[in-house]
Amino acid sequence: MTKPIAPLLSLLNYSRVHRAKIYWAVTCSLLNKIFDLAPPALIGLAVDVVIKQQDSFLSRWGIVSVQSQLLVLTVASAVIWALESIFEYAYERLWRNLAQDIQHDLRLDAYAHLQQLDLAYFEERSTGRLMAILNDDINQLERFLDVGANEILQVLTTVVVIGGAFFVITPDIAWMAVVPMPFVLLGSIYFQSLLTSRYALVREKVSNLNSRLSNNLSGIMTIKSFATEAEEVERLRQDSDAYRDSNQRAIALSAAFVPLIRVIIFAGFSTILYFGGLDAVRGNLAVGSYSMLVFLTQRLLWPLTGLGKTLDLYQRAMASTQRVMQLLATPIQAHPGELSLHPSQVQGELVFQNISFAYPHRSAVLKNVSLRVPAGQTIGIVGATGSGKSTLVKLLLRLYEWDSGDILLDGVDLKKYFLGDLRRSVGLVSQDVFLFHGTVRENIAYGSADATLAQIERAANLAEAEEFINQLPQGYDTIIGERGQKLSGGQRQRLAIARAILKNPPILILDEATSAVDNETEAAIVRSLEKITKNRTTITIAHRLSTVRYADQIYVLENGMVQEMGSHESLLAHQGLYAKLWRVQTGLRSGVS
Repeated sequence: MTKPIAPLLSLLNYSRVHRAKIYWAVTCSLLNKIFDLAPPALIGLAVDVVIKQQDSFLSRWGIVSVQSQLLVLTVASAVIWALESIFEYAYERLWRNLAQDIQHDLRLDAYAHLQQLDLAYFEERSTGRLMAILNDDINQLERFLDVGANEILQVLTTVVVIGGAFFVITPDIAWMAVVPMPFVLLGSIYFQSLLTSRYALVREKVSNLNSRLSNNLSGIMTIKSFATEAEEVERLRQDSDAYRDSNQRAIALSAAFVPLIRVIIFAGFSTILYFGGLDAVRGNLAVGSYSMLVFLTQRLLWPLTGLGKTLDLYQRAMASTQRVMQLLATPIQAHPGELSLHPSQVQGELVFQNISFAYPHRSAVLKNVSLRVPAGQTIGIVGATGSGKSTLVKLLLRLYEWDSGDILLDGVDLKKYFLGDLRRSVGLVSQDVFLFHGTVRENIAYGSADATLAQIERAANLAEAEEFINQLPQGYDTIIGERGQKLSGGQRQRLAIARAILKNPPILILDEATSAVDNETEAAIVRSLEKITKNRTTITIAHRLSTVRYADQIYVLENGMVQEMGSHESLLAHQGLYAKLWRVQTGLRSGVS
């Protein structure tokens, strides 16, 4: 189990850029508490003046008359109250702004780091879990910095200042007030150790709950079409029950803290009240000093009961901090590369040399695959589902790192190119089109922020999307909904092609770009692709062989290996796997087309 202090040290190390703000916030918290503790001393001095008058403590400083002494105490009280208020305003503002700054930085850094991780990381974790880290966990940290950090500092200040005052004023009985404190601290540490695992479980359960909600909202159409609303409510109830139960177990323990600590604190308070009073009656302790001791005892011990809530905030924050820091510590597998690459410099020759690759905990998907894509030409890659076609694309974009072999672009190892430059040189139109919630114009221009409306319209025209766009209520300014849910599959596909056209990459990848559309839409897409693939290196991955029949070279994959290669006509004449696939799709009895 991770030690409770480890996440705090990680957080302090992360926050070193805000060191100056932290120092100021800590200073204001300490000064506020010091001035907050001054009134009991003023009360003790006032009682001393009333009882001893010209023989009081203040008279030793040359202030003889009772009126002057009380006036001095009144002015001192006004100054102390003003300073206490000023420093309270200062620490409130500093801590809250610091919480916002750290929360902001942590969320951006966590998200930026998350984007750099390879796809395998996302495939092994749910979106809801990651959302819980980026949102709920970081918000827990904000709550602690808003309140908890200041409370811890002020409790420590109270212990040091009042404990020191006790030993100065009445060392004989000061120990009576101090005795309960070790028990309070030991009790706090014990409760903290018990709460650590319980709050870690709470964070785990809320992740599961967020994951369930995220998945269900994304799949609402499937839920409705299968009429499984009641079943999903039941599943959500189970996850919510688990979250509630884990919270209740933590609450049961944290709620017991204050009542138990109160018993210990009362023992110290009553002891000072009794034995200090006896000392005052015997004349061993001044009445003013006794009055101050009683007030100070209350100020020393009763605030310790607030440790329960502070401890609760601390444990929740540290459980969340642990998860955020684990995310930031996740190593980035892909080497970023160091060679710059501008799209205008790319010739477009691609060579795969003996590439082998296996997804984590699975058997090899690609086995010594070798193929070549000459610059400016179009190749087709076909094969059954699971043969490794789309995996080649993921490796080309370096979404995964291959296990062995080399991939060369214009004779240079892909791993040597700066990762961002490489991906800017490649345009991908996938079968799984992702559109963002926004306008048609924003989605076409995604990745090409400087594009003009004229350029966007030209890209839409080439993608044969202009006609349906003009029929939308607001044309290019129409909001298409999350994931483009207001559009048909073919319309989404054409917007994705328009986006790739606007990017104008030297290398274009079409990964099953027509697999989910009807024949008429496919024909329109193929017409647009014929225009944009000219003089551009193009890799077309297709299940429908009609999409690749005019490619310069076709590779047939099976079981992760290249089984056949050649033109459409030569592969039909070969009467092999490609010819068999062609006959199945066209219904022909022979291999002649």
